[in-house]
Order: sequence, then C-alpha cells, then structure tokens
Amino acid sequence: MNPDTLAKPTRAQQEWHDMEVGMFIHFDLNTWMRQHWTHREYDEWPSPSVFNPTQLDTDQWLETAQAMGAKYAVLTATHGTGFMLWQSDAYPYGVKQSPWRGGKGDVVGDFVASCRKYGIQPGLYSHMCVNGYWRVDHPGRVNEGKGGDPEKQKAYATARTKALRELWGNYGPLFEIWFDGGDPGQDITGVDVVGLLEELQSDAVLFQGPDQLQNVIRWVGNERGEALYPNWSTAHEGSAEHGWTEKKLSGDPDGALWVPAECDVTIREHNWHWAPDTEDSLFSLDHLVGLYYRSVGRNSNLLLNVSPNRDGLIPDGDVQRLREFDHEIRRRFPADVASTHGQGELVELELDGSQQVNHVVIMEEISHGERILEYVVEARTSDGGW
Repeated sequence: MNPDTLAKPTRAQQEWHDMEVGMFIHFDLNTWMRQHWTHREYDEWPSPSVFNPTQLDTDQWLETAQAMGAKYAVLTATHGTGFMLWQSDAYPYGVKQSPWRGGKGDVVGDFVASCRKYGIQPGLYSHMCVNGYWRVDHPGRVNEGKGGDPEKQKAYATARTKALRELWGNYGPLFEIWFDGGDPGQDITGVDVVGLLEELQSDAVLFQGPDQLQNVIRWVGNERGEALYPNWSTAHEGSAEHGWTEKKLSGDPDGALWVPAECDVTIREHNWHWAPDTEDSLFSLDHLVGLYYRSVGRNSNLLLNVSPNRDGLIPDGDVQRLREFDHEIRRRFPADVASTHGQGELVELELDGSQQVNHVVIMEEISHGERILEYVVEARTSDGGW
C-alpha cells in the first residue's frame, strides 16, 4: 500500500461522512394508491387530481428530522410515477396540474426552505430509470423499457432535461442528489446528466452518481439498513447497478475511487410510501438502534425513510419513535470518559484510575485515505491483566 496513491475523499465527502444520520422522505402519488410505483400496476394511469394533501407541513417534517438527530434529508421529488413535486413546465404531470393549493403549491420549494430553517442539509431524489407517465422503465428506455422509438425517446429526454434543470437549478445548492438504480447514461436515456450536474450542482454528493464525477457515494447492497463488516470507503466503481453482488459491496481496500456506502432503510416493514393499516409494522426502538450500530458503526451513513401520510404529515407514532431513537443514541454515547489521538502502530489511552467502559469508538483520519487494514483493542483490567 502506497499512501501517496491512496484514494482520498473530497471535501464534500468528508462533510457527508460526519453527518452520520439522514432522513429519507418518500412522498408521491403512491401515498394515495397501492404500494407500487410503475405503470404496470394500473390499467389507467392515475390523474394528478389524486394529489391533494390537506395539511401538508414541511416544517413538521424537518422538525422531525431535527428531533431524530438527522443532519441531512432527501425528498423524492420524482419517484417512479413521474409525478413532479414542484412547479414544472417540463411535462403536464405534477403539483401544477393537481388541486393542491389551486395548482400553485411547490413541495420541493417548501422542503428546501424548511431544511434551511432547521439547519438540515437538503437533498433531492429523481428517478432516472423509471417514469410511469412517459412509460419509461429499466434501464431508462420508453415503451416499458423496450425502447425502439427514437422520436419518443428524444421527446422524453427533452422533457426530463428541462425537469432536471428546474430541479437542480431553481433551489440553490443541494447537499445530496439521489439516483435510484444509478444513472443509465446518456446513450440510453438521452439525458446528459453529467453535463447538467457539472453545470448546476458540481459540489453535491451523488448517491450512485456517474463514476466520472467526484463526490460519488455508493449503495450498500441491501435495504435492511446494515453494512457488511469490514466496510471500506474505497471501491473500483461507484454504482451497485454495475452487476455487483452484495458480498462485494463491502468495497475494496485497494479500490481506486473514494465511494463510501450509504444504508437506506424504512422505519416500517418495507413500506417506502405511507400505507393504511401499517401501524403495527413500525420498527421497535431496539431495532432502530441496532441499525445505527450496523451502519454508522460500520463506516456508513444511515438514511432512515419516513413517510408523510395523505394529510401531508408524518404520523405521531413515527415522530415519537424517532425522538426515542435520538434520545437512546445520545444516552449510549454521552461525553467521552476519555479520548486520545495519535499515529503509528500503537495509540495509548490512559484513564484516570479505574473506569467502567462499555463502548470504544475508533475513527481514522480519512483525509489521508484509509490506511488502517486491521486493528486490535486491548484493555488493562483492574487485576493488572490484559
């Protein structure tokens, strides 16, 4: 291992590492319909009139993010339905065509404003592989993914380019941009995502973004909210959609790219959008705390998904559980009994007399890259042994 040639994080990636916990917010037409996100589930594509939350309050969302200890939040601005949560002229399928606030509302604008009000870094999700309104499916082609219609694909690419210009260009700097399934590439979709990002959001962290750009982070390989161990921040590719199997998604200590893993998971039994009669599926406090240990504790960030209901509010039970989560993490990790730092093969920490210790937290100075391949923790006990 040559320290001079190690992959190293960018400034934005280092800031992302320090966030540790984020809130994912899934809000879409699926909140009012069956738990599915593609056109294949519907004989007739749902009307924008379905979207009409009566009490939508993004301040309540971000108050909850603050209460759960999140430092950043990511909103699904367009999920698989293709419905746009902002005032868009790209194509006629979004809040502009809905009855909500007389067609004048802007969920994305409200969300970003609330993020900045509560000191939470804003992020936006926009699906590049699926768009039900345009009948686009994996890997990002029209005609349910089959393609074969260059004119229709060109029309889609023109509309999506305009939509992304609005989304990435109208709301100021974004902390994270989320690609569900990655960016299929301009040769497939017709959309120059790389050029748009370089022009509009060059400093944003990119979840499964194009490998040729900086600030990329990768998928951890599952939706259980847990990283494998060990979990390296380096790998040879940034997207899990390049044919990787989960066992390889722990990264590679010899990887040429700094692409740390993010763990995305719901706080219910795989309900990404709100659904009725799911109160009993809310994960227990012990389970959520366990996710923290298996994500943040394994060199990853934890992105916990919380779903507003049809009124546009995060349910009270969810808010309470997330407050409990933050309280328990703070209780388990209060002020340190003692801390130290150093370099070389041995770092020693002397305690002021006999102390009870129940956690040891080890961090590496990652600005120089990952140089520690293994470690041993030894403690001297009260009887003088080790």
